[in-house]
Amino acid sequence: MKYRRLGKTELNVSVIGLGTWQFGGEWGQQFGQHEVDAILDKGQELGINLIDTAECYGDHLSESFIGNYISRRKREDWIIATKFGHHFHERFTRTDVFGAKEVIQQLDASLKALNTEYIDLYQFHSGPDAVFDNDELWSTLDKQIAAGKIRHLGTSIGSNDNLHQTDASTEVNSQVIQVVYNRLDRVPENRVFPSCERQDLGVLARVPLASGYLSGKYKPGAHFDNTDVRHRHDPESTRLKLQEVEKIKRDEVPEGVNMAQWALAWCLRHPAVSAVIPGCKNPAQVESNASAAELVAER
Repeated sequence: MKYRRLGKTELNVSVIGLGTWQFGGEWGQQFGQHEVDAILDKGQELGINLIDTAECYGDHLSESFIGNYISRRKREDWIIATKFGHHFHERFTRTDVFGAKEVIQQLDASLKALNTEYIDLYQFHSGPDAVFDNDELWSTLDKQIAAGKIRHLGTSIGSNDNLHQTDASTEVNSQVIQVVYNRLDRVPENRVFPSCERQDLGVLARVPLASGYLSGKYKPGAHFDNTDVRHRHDPESTRLKLQEVEKIKRDEVPEGVNMAQWALAWCLRHPAVSAVIPGCKNPAQVESNASAAELVAER
């Protein structure tokens, strides 16, 4: 495993992290504690130290699985990132909750679910600019840092071209940007990444395998049933993406190199990117993702 400094947080994160949206049950598989333990144990074995989750991956369900695991392990071995701003109702249904008072309630619920006294990185979760530009919210969060409940703040931008929230990061004490970035979606390179580099912000690239389309497992015409969030994607857009993936595999991926590993390493080649946070459904996928570090140049 290789490690990089997460911007001005000075946290030293593994370049491959563990994305955990899937633990909430919206990616075609229901998880139990045993499955989660096996995934996290494999990650630790391979040198991964970064877990990314959220309050709305299930109703704190993903966090609860992680917290149960952490209660039986060393907390200091992990850098835990979670998010705030949404209330989960049922599969694929959420409402926004960004008021300062409500966010503190979410924070306390996340701390309880994660079975921890502090969160390493607490991220504003894909909210609109109108609620981002709320001084009361950020001053309230700064008080939680002073109280020791949060170590660092970050922003998970909903649009991967949201320059407004990125540019305002230093002003609101947000030190990390999480953004969709992958070989099929390079939009952050134009404006967001230069802003991050100017401000010394850490960057977490989410969806680095383009919702699995860059895993190399799916061909044009692939079908996803209604238990999988991908069934909500526009069918024509999915078909075109998978056609492009076939072309990328043919023209860009070196012979004998696993496409998923190549796609993760591709994201990490950009100087702004600190780490990628791919999802994984089993220990074998964790191992495959972790091996992408072998393709990453040292900095």
